[in-house]
Amino acid sequence: MKLSILLTAVLAAFSFTAGAATDVLTTKDVAIGVSDAYVPGGFDSESDVFVIVSGVFPNSCYSWKEANVAKDDKSANVLNVQTMASVSQGMCLMVLVPFQKEVQLGVLGEGSHVVRFMSGDGTYLEKTIEIE
Repeated sequence: MKLSILLTAVLAAFSFTAGAATDVLTTKDVAIGVSDAYVPGGFDSESDVFVIVSGVFPNSCYSWKEANVAKDDKSANVLNVQTMASVSQGMCLMVLVPFQKEVQLGVLGEGSHVVRFMSGDGTYLEKTIEIE
């Protein structure tokens, strides 16, 4: 009898801590804006084009996930870049956390290309890239 009560208590404690650990590890993806983008020069129509984006996460629960690059529906020379972060649920340090990442745009044709870095609220930062 004592063994079954002890076994029940141990199993209950284990299931409680396993559930708490699962809740802490839950993440969700959110769109984030960038505060600046550096566009290096010297790209030609054979180069893989890239830019360097930078910004600030609002707390330590945010981490860089990816940047999605898509051509604009209305213009062939416009690229829309949506930057994404993963946000973990749990205890966070309430400090601003800077980030800086390289975003690959791929091979672009000759001419002038506009890159729009979309934020989650519909606004964007726009930069121009000249391809020789």
